[in-house]
Amino acid sequence: MRIMGLDFGSKTVGVAVSDPLGLTAQGVEIIRRTSENKLRRTLARIEELVKEYEVTCIVLGYPKNMNNTVGERAEKSLAFKEMLERRTGLPVIMWDERLTTVAANRTLIESGVRREDRKEYVDMIAAVYILQGYLDSRARTEHE
Repeated sequence: MRIMGLDFGSKTVGVAVSDPLGLTAQGVEIIRRTSENKLRRTLARIEELVKEYEVTCIVLGYPKNMNNTVGERAEKSLAFKEMLERRTGLPVIMWDERLTTVAANRTLIESGVRREDRKEYVDMIAAVYILQGYLDSRARTEHE
């Protein structure tokens, strides 16, 4: 049973998957989008990855504002959630992604990745943070 994590952005979608036990998240790829309003290819690629990794659930980053309000980006993520559920038939869990991109950038800086190369990886690393946060919270809940 694998879980997929997605960092949905206007130009890219970062993708991560869990190991079969649902303990750790690994980055898989970054899906590049040609247009913000065209999602058919993006959804088709996610569907391929769902089958390839035998995914049973998707965790989608929910970009709320720092004051906990829902802005335009979060609204687009909610609309994407509905498309994903229709297309894959899987449950999609919204997960607070505030500061994941900041943390992903910090990780890349600490790893010595050059500034111009960081944008190549940041969305995938953010997807790993989103998914790992969800996996860790599930593990804490199971142990309580």
